[in-house]
Amino acid sequence: MNNLPVKLIDEAVAEFMRLPGIGRRSALRMVLHLLRQPEADVERFSNTIARLRKETQYCIQCHSISDGELCNICSDKRRDASQVCVVEDIRDLIAIENTQQYRGRYHVLNGVISPMDGIGPSDLNIETLLSKVHAKSVGEIIMALSATMEGDTTAFFIYKKILQADAPLKFSILARGVSIGDELEYADEVTLGRSILNRVPYETTFQVNHR
Repeated sequence: MNNLPVKLIDEAVAEFMRLPGIGRRSALRMVLHLLRQPEADVERFSNTIARLRKETQYCIQCHSISDGELCNICSDKRRDASQVCVVEDIRDLIAIENTQQYRGRYHVLNGVISPMDGIGPSDLNIETLLSKVHAKSVGEIIMALSATMEGDTTAFFIYKKILQADAPLKFSILARGVSIGDELEYADEVTLGRSILNRVPYETTFQVNHR
């Protein structure tokens, strides 16, 4: 990184490279593009990024990104509050919303259980989901996690917790139109939409004696 002619450009490139999927060449292209823009546009860009981190809030009900205490989905009276779709993060929520096949609400876990990465159940928004179950305000939990070992482990952990709560609700999982090992956010909208519509009872996905 020391071969760039200007130290400030070098530092800016290094910062852009911290973003996921951005290599040195792409970072340099972005920096040089900003240098060609009017100063007011660059200031607006930098101010927006700074405000993004400082002013973004999280919904008190579903933990999604929000402008206020409640996100647009949780505050929408037309959504079915008895259906809760559990997703790993906001990217998966957006992917499901883009299918236009789901009219319930969401619960964002903010990750999945991954011992290799040091992420356990206590690091996720699981307790607030269980609180909804205990309050008996939910009729169906839809597990919409990626079809990976971590996603399946998280779904099974939550399923066992809900069994212990002895709550009268339906527990379902996306139909496996989403390939095993695939990240949910990369599934095409048609496949993901069909997986939502054709979701299946979670119990049918494994053979375990729960009693």
